[in-house]
Amino acid sequence: MDAAQVKALVESHMKGCEVTVQGEGSSYDITVVGEVFSGLRPVQRQQLVYGAISEQLADGSIHAVNIRTCTPDEWRSS
Repeated sequence: MDAAQVKALVESHMKGCEVTVQGEGSSYDITVVGEVFSGLRPVQRQQLVYGAISEQLADGSIHAVNIRTCTPDEWRSS
């Protein structure tokens, strides 16, 4: 699995979000920016992203992830 494949997985589950993925092998840094995160607690935000890659985590093709989630407003002010 490569970063482009991980990005495609997340984008397919997180419609309307901007997704950036860095990494290789089985370890990735995933950043997702979207309105979908408005009003959600950090753990709820991460659960949405984990849902997109749960099968790959289960089969070991993705081993480690670092997830950053933001609304567009949070992204602009970071």
